[in-house]
Amino acid sequence: MIGYIGTGSSFFDCIRYCLEDKKELSEEQKQQLAQKDNLQHKDRAEVLFYNKCFGNKYELAKDFKDVAKLSKRVEKPVLHLSLRLAPGESLSKDKLMEIGRECAKEFGVADNQYICVLHKDTNEQHIHIAANRVGFNGKVASDSNSYKRMAALCRRLEKQYKLQEVLSPRAFLSPKDRLLPRQDQRKEKLKTDIRQTLEKARNYSEFEQKMQALGYKLVKGRGISFIDDKKVKTKGSEVGFSLAKIERILTLKQELVSKQAEQKIYEAAIQHGTTKQQTLSPTQRMLRETQQAAYIERSPIVPVIKELSNLLELLLQPVDTFNYLPYELTEEGIKRRKRKQKSRRI
Repeated sequence: MIGYIGTGSSFFDCIRYCLEDKKELSEEQKQQLAQKDNLQHKDRAEVLFYNKCFGNKYELAKDFKDVAKLSKRVEKPVLHLSLRLAPGESLSKDKLMEIGRECAKEFGVADNQYICVLHKDTNEQHIHIAANRVGFNGKVASDSNSYKRMAALCRRLEKQYKLQEVLSPRAFLSPKDRLLPRQDQRKEKLKTDIRQTLEKARNYSEFEQKMQALGYKLVKGRGISFIDDKKVKTKGSEVGFSLAKIERILTLKQELVSKQAEQKIYEAAIQHGTTKQQTLSPTQRMLRETQQAAYIERSPIVPVIKELSNLLELLLQPVDTFNYLPYELTEEGIKRRKRKQKSRRI
């Protein structure tokens, strides 16, 4: 189970997103998508229940806003929660409603205004909760440690409803558990796509075009990141392909092509120089071919080609990245954060 939590200032925008279809899709596009993936893109939202509220998007937003005025200090009264099941898993609507109430209780809005909505436009079953952080008593639900609380809630619900259990984000694990290996299928796919594309591409422009054809958006700066069709952004360094490594591989490939072309010219020159005699006996022909092979083998370009080929093969070899630890959680990253905190206190 994957959880999402966000806060904001516009009740209308949050409620509209939960209750309506994706605004970027036309009616024709919704029909086409529905035929393609057999999902419900038109009228995708089904309200599972209303909690201390009722109405359409305009009435709900107005009522939420009126209650939020009871607190003078809150700047972001909107709470948006979402829970998504793993692929292949599904629960009844009654169970989803139970999960929605558990989620609202965890984040202190069980007695506040909120709606729980089921979306049907994805393969993974998921619900959204649009809630008012401000209660009828004027008190505001806390959003501190929200990501950690969401991770803990997901793990608890997975056990309670016998769902697929996954590890929480490393930042919310104990130091010992942070070192446990984990394999991210999304990253493994990206790593494979990058490697296979690098094997075919001749330069960076071609590499970028081929990756875009696979559904990735590339963000290039001091490093490189890849955004997939689910809008998930992954750094190249997280899958063993930093920008420096990608550029190194492409440069080596260009050098290899250049040296291979030089070798062909060299071989053609050798063959031309040893074929001036038109009629040769079988023994002379064998001797000539042996000489040609010896000259070609002694070519100063051959060792360079072998070295470039070996280096490319080494750089393109799969790299295990499931033990990747974010910099901020490494020993160096922790020390650096402590130094910054100490300097602030000074």
